[in-house]
Amino acid sequence: MAIGPEEEKPPLFPTWGYWYVLVIAWLALLIILFYLFTKTYS
Repeated sequence: MAIGPEEEKPPLFPTWGYWYVLVIAWLALLIILFYLFTKTYS
């Protein structure tokens, strides 16, 4: 018996929405850090 997408539980967090927020926040942080790094050493 296969588990459908509606029955899959995400690891660590109660819902997949937390993962989406975490990934978007991580990418935004990287963009900011690379921007600051570029401005500092240009």
